[in-house]
Amino acid sequence: MRDEEWLALAPWERYLARVHAAAARHPDIVFSHESAAALWGLPVFGEPRHVHCFDLDRATSTRRGDLVIHTSADPREITSHASGLHTTDAAHTTLDLLRVLPPAFALALMDAAISPRQLGLTDVVTVRSLLAAQRNRRGVSRAEWVLDAANPLAESVAESVSRAVITWLGFELPELQVAFRRQGGTDRVDFFWRRMAVIGEMDGYAKYAAESAQTVVDQVIQEKRREDRLREQVRGFVRWEWRDAIRAAPLREKLLRAGVPVVAAPARQLLATLRTNPRSLP
Repeated sequence: MRDEEWLALAPWERYLARVHAAAARHPDIVFSHESAAALWGLPVFGEPRHVHCFDLDRATSTRRGDLVIHTSADPREITSHASGLHTTDAAHTTLDLLRVLPPAFALALMDAAISPRQLGLTDVVTVRSLLAAQRNRRGVSRAEWVLDAANPLAESVAESVSRAVITWLGFELPELQVAFRRQGGTDRVDFFWRRMAVIGEMDGYAKYAAESAQTVVDQVIQEKRREDRLREQVRGFVRWEWRDAIRAAPLREKLLRAGVPVVAAPARQLLATLRTNPRSLP
């Protein structure tokens, strides 16, 4: 593949290609962490720095180039994919990452793992039981926070990260995926603060990716009509983008203007974890 073709790939596509290249070099490898997540279809944030694998027979973990070989006193369940590659199973893969990812990303991963609308690969009870049984105490508090906050109603990484930021900013928590029925149709919204009658929507522009300009126009019109129907039924309506959530302050200002109340002090240390993901390339 030429350099320009490689750089044209999305970061997670480049990473998955690196995982398959490692499998070609090491046919018996058992992938773990982000590498197993990529194969499971779980969210991968940017392009992870390393390819990860698990070797229970090793005495210590090590690194060879960009390949990190993990070992542990706690065993892992190993499974094979239709591709023939071997990975830690979905529950162990999820828990391994809950311990080490920035907490908002860990929440997005967990939501995707348990959500039937996303992947539905495992459940909170299974992962919580694994956490309690393992001797490894690294990142236990982080994993427990994620397991307490996880919600199978989340439908995207952006929604999950937004929910974490809303919590850390001290706002009252919203309901997820509430249905509004009007004019013979049903519209579901990302977030709803029922007490204030405020709807929140996380904007994702992928839904406007279409084959023709006319299709995009039609989609924008449909979304405008949907928003008009919803606004007739509530007192407030607020939209935000991914960068608003990651920067936190813009999301805070939008929620305050919409009338969402602050009920707790901000969790500044947790908000600071949004700035970077040390496990991925810049």
